[in-house]
Amino acid sequence: MKLSREVRAFAARIGHEFARPALLIEALTHSSISSPGREDNQRLEFLGDRVLGLAMAEALLEADTAAAEGQLAPRFNALVRKETCAAVAREVDLGDVLRLGRSEMLSGGRRKEALLGDAMEAVIAAVYVDAGYEAARGVVRRLWGARIATVEADSRDAKTSLQEWAQARGLAPPAYVETARTGPDHAPVFTIEARLAGGESASAAAGSKRQAEQAAAAALLSRLEGGA
Repeated sequence: MKLSREVRAFAARIGHEFARPALLIEALTHSSISSPGREDNQRLEFLGDRVLGLAMAEALLEADTAAAEGQLAPRFNALVRKETCAAVAREVDLGDVLRLGRSEMLSGGRRKEALLGDAMEAVIAAVYVDAGYEAARGVVRRLWGARIATVEADSRDAKTSLQEWAQARGLAPPAYVETARTGPDHAPVFTIEARLAGGESASAAAGSKRQAEQAAAAALLSRLEGGA
C-alpha cells in the first residue's frame, strides 16, 4: 500500500517508517468511514491504550527512582488521560490526516478531543504491531517529551485539587452547574460554574463539559489561593 504525501509526512513527524503502511491507515480511520473492506481504528485504540500505559509507567519509574506509588499514580493519570493524548495529537497535526465520514467531518471531527485522543492511541498501537514494543516506546517518549519531566505540576487535575481544598476545610464537595450552552449543535460551547458551600464560585466556558468543569475549578482555585 502506498501512502499519500500527507500521511507520509505525518509518519515522519512521529518518527516511524512503517513496514506495513496499512496499519497506519487503519489507525487513522474513524468508524464513521469504515466499511467491510476498511477497518476502523477502534481495536488499535484499545491496544494502544495499554501500550501507552506500559511505556509511561516505565518512563515515570526511570524519571524518579525514589517516588512512591502514591506520587506516581497521579502523574501517570495526567500523562495518559484523553486530554493529554489529544494535545499530543494536535502537536503532530494528526487531525489533518484523520479519515472521517462526511457527517463527522462537517461536525468538526478533526478538532474533537475524543477522536484525536483515540486516534493517537491507535497510532501507538500501529507502531507496536508494525515494529514491536521498543519502537512504540520510542515514539511515546519522543512525542510526550518534556511532559514526562514536568508532569508533577500537572498531575493533580483542578477538580481533584478543589475538592481536596474543600475537604481540608470541612466543606462539602464542589458543585458544577451548567449555566449556559451556546453555539451550533455540532460545536457547542458549555459554560459551567464551580460552586462551594461557602458561596465562592467561578465560571468558565469550553467545548466540552469536562473541559469547562476543569477550567471553572482552576479559576476558583486561583481565586481562593490568591485570597489566602
